[in-house]
Amino acid sequence: MWKWRLTAVGVNLLLGIPGVVPVWLLWYVASNGPLAEMGLTRREPTENDGMLLWLVIIVPVVVVFGLVWWLANGPVRRRAQLDPLLYWPAGLLMTLVPTLALLTATWV
Repeated sequence: MWKWRLTAVGVNLLLGIPGVVPVWLLWYVASNGPLAEMGLTRREPTENDGMLLWLVIIVPVVVVFGLVWWLANGPVRRRAQLDPLLYWPAGLLMTLVPTLALLTATWV
């Protein structure tokens, strides 16, 4: 059982490395769209192509990454014998660790 729990941590950490790309894309759209409209961020001054182009790029990337993440975690979750209410949020947080590591490395 512990072997599969460590496998779950490893799978989610490894998936977090390419997962940096969808997280960055989602942040870019949010910071240039709704968050900028609310005054929480500033728009990128050179961003004048509109949001439709970004949505055409972002939706497939996020959907493909979400499917790969879900398909990789499904069998591991069953074998790890953890409650789904614990496994899925923990898996998501473990997937975000590489992104958070990059953010802290750029802020230091």
